[in-house]
Amino acid sequence: MTTFVLVHGAWHGSWCWSRVRKSLTSMGHEVFAPTLTGIGERSHLLDRNVGLETHVLDIANLISWEDLRDVVVVGHSYGGIVIGQAADRMPDRISALVFLDAYVPEDGKSLSDYLPDRGSEARQMANDYGDGWKVPAKKAASFGVNAADVDWVDRKCTMHPLCCFETPARITGAYNIIPNIGYIRAARSSNVLDQFYAQAGERRWWREIVPCGHDVMIDMPDELVALLSRRTSLR
Repeated sequence: MTTFVLVHGAWHGSWCWSRVRKSLTSMGHEVFAPTLTGIGERSHLLDRNVGLETHVLDIANLISWEDLRDVVVVGHSYGGIVIGQAADRMPDRISALVFLDAYVPEDGKSLSDYLPDRGSEARQMANDYGDGWKVPAKKAASFGVNAADVDWVDRKCTMHPLCCFETPARITGAYNIIPNIGYIRAARSSNVLDQFYAQAGERRWWREIVPCGHDVMIDMPDELVALLSRRTSLR
């Protein structure tokens, strides 16, 4: 049996992992798919004090309090920023780290630093619709979500704190001792993420490409489970 911690991206929640979670559980694996503070069913907790450090602690504390070891941690999109920092604090607890069409944090850089507009669109959306500090969700269609799930995803997504995109990551590089690190790229996703796929190759991480939009766990859950099974040596 393998223990998984699945971390969603911006605006999403544990709900986006439902298909993957059920499949892994049916195979006998233990699965945690926490919703980050202030998002999804925890959106009632959203306030100005919720930030990137809150989300990193959501994951680090889950691993600590559940006394998890030899964990496979998967982070999607913004979730890559979160899992990279959590893993950096407790690399000895993690057997595999998987960035799923995700941002990979570098010390001193924020998510916005990687965007062509340096986050100006998110700031404008926050000013127009989120009281200046929270960002409304992008439409599912912009993520390339399959037509059958577009309405479902749009209904489920919630506001996300702007500061999460603008806070610089704190990385020592300790997570590089994790023996199994990989990057899964969605072929029909934003080319902004190409840089991280390239970096993964330079770091000699394993890499895979899947033929779908950004929300891989929604569009191709069975294929994702099979890929994780093969690449993280599940038993």
